[in-house]
Amino acid sequence: MRISELAETTGVPVHTLKYYLREGLLMPGVATSRTRAEYGEEHVERVRLVRALVEHGGVGISGVHSILSALAAPPPSRHELLGVAHCALPTPGDQGPVSEEVAALVADLGWPVWDRAPAVRALSAAVTAARDAGIPLPPETLRRYAEAMADVASVDLDAALAAGDPAAAMHTVVVGTVMVDPVLVALRRLAQEAVSAGRG
Repeated sequence: MRISELAETTGVPVHTLKYYLREGLLMPGVATSRTRAEYGEEHVERVRLVRALVEHGGVGISGVHSILSALAAPPPSRHELLGVAHCALPTPGDQGPVSEEVAALVADLGWPVWDRAPAVRALSAAVTAARDAGIPLPPETLRRYAEAMADVASVDLDAALAAGDPAAAMHTVVVGTVMVDPVLVALRRLAQEAVSAGRG
């Protein structure tokens, strides 16, 4: 298909597709002349992935590059795969220090995680920001949130382990994390409403 047909198939304007090509987010088509190229189903899938990450996942161009690189070269181990996936994902607030409180929480939970993982630093920053905004987040509340997230993580890992090969597992972890985060936020809000109604 030509680029105009790729645009029609994916719902992405031609000028956006050309931007994706210039940025290296979309692989070039097969040249049929000096000014034309043919695109296939793999291009359709890539455009839909990039569009989902950018428009629905809120991932910036550099983040999309990192995700695509991770998807192109998945590590052999499922656990290593998680580390690569997490480092590829954009994590707001991951540049600051790890607070003693967060380090102690992770240790107390018995979670064998890398002590400099982006999410550990991001959690430290997020807890500080919440408290600065007047949300106290006492240690027992943080622990309850962490325990609830362990259940969510089990669902995530079940999906990743069900994937047929490392590439599919990487796609499930990376893309799934980005695209399911809004689902979790929406479910949390619905659950708040339901629990509130139940408590009268």
